[in-house]
Amino acid sequence: VTIAPITTTVRDIPSEVFLSKADGVPQDCAVNCDHLQTVPKAKIGVLITFLPPAKMADVGRAIRFALDV
Repeated sequence: VTIAPITTTVRDIPSEVFLSKADGVPQDCAVNCDHLQTVPKAKIGVLITFLPPAKMADVGRAIRFALDV
């Protein structure tokens, strides 16, 4: 599966999506779409949160920005 890692280093750039406790994460962080990775499904750990459609749309925009598409 292809993943976008989550980091606590928030750079406030177009290829990141900010997440807060309101999004169900334990602390402020960012989805880092600059570092997309493909990993075996067996390597995926426990579910942290589900993102609502509006936030997933933000992730989609950040991925398109990172890939320049």
